[in-house]
Amino acid sequence: MSRRLRYSVAMSLDGFIAGPNGEHDWIVVDPAIDFGALFAEFDTAVMGRKTYEVATAQGGGGAMPGLDVVVFTRTLPATERPGVRIVRDDPRVVVAELKEKPGKDIWLFGGGVLFRSLLEAKLVDTVELAVVPVLLGAGIPLLPPAAATQLVLTDQKTLPASGIVALAYSVPGGVGPAPRIRYVKPAKKAARKSAKEVAKTTANRTASTGEGATSSRTAGRGTRSTASRPGRKPRGSAPGGSAKTRRA
Repeated sequence: MSRRLRYSVAMSLDGFIAGPNGEHDWIVVDPAIDFGALFAEFDTAVMGRKTYEVATAQGGGGAMPGLDVVVFTRTLPATERPGVRIVRDDPRVVVAELKEKPGKDIWLFGGGVLFRSLLEAKLVDTVELAVVPVLLGAGIPLLPPAAATQLVLTDQKTLPASGIVALAYSVPGGVGPAPRIRYVKPAKKAARKSAKEVAKTTANRTASTGEGATSSRTAGRGTRSTASRPGRKPRGSAPGGSAKTRRA
């Protein structure tokens, strides 16, 4: 069975995958995104020269952990080094061959021009977007001018912490359907973490205002006053409390 080619990128709300000069500093990192789980879905990544140059500027020489990277170019010399292969061949031919080899899915990492070329060749199987709530106003578009393509929604998730909306679409006629979005951590874990943070913040505020100390002193005076009354036990004491304390 043919492997899926998945165009998976972050996109601004107005449809750009990078700023005018390739900037990505507008992409926020959401704690609910499990990047390890995302990378584990692929064993190969393909990208154009401009995307590769942005990646190399960030360090690592364009290599991606656990993935074989194939870079398509018409200007750079063909070369190969650990984890990265730069080729001057037709991307449509190379990707078609990669899809027929055994392995995990292939990550179409960018950019838009390469996406258009492979989409027109009917090699793209899914379009998966992380829509970031920012308006760039200008930049590199998700898809340069091209023929219209109808997509089929297969999954969606909203990440409240950042406002990111993750969307997964299948391309009709491709190897599909698009996979479910599994790289977003369960909401319960995020909720538990948020609850702990709220509790910690509340405790810190209480300690800083002295409310905790005041309450302790007040409680202490109340206990002494009640215990001093002849023949009465402090309210709330459990029978045999001292014995239980010794056993503990």
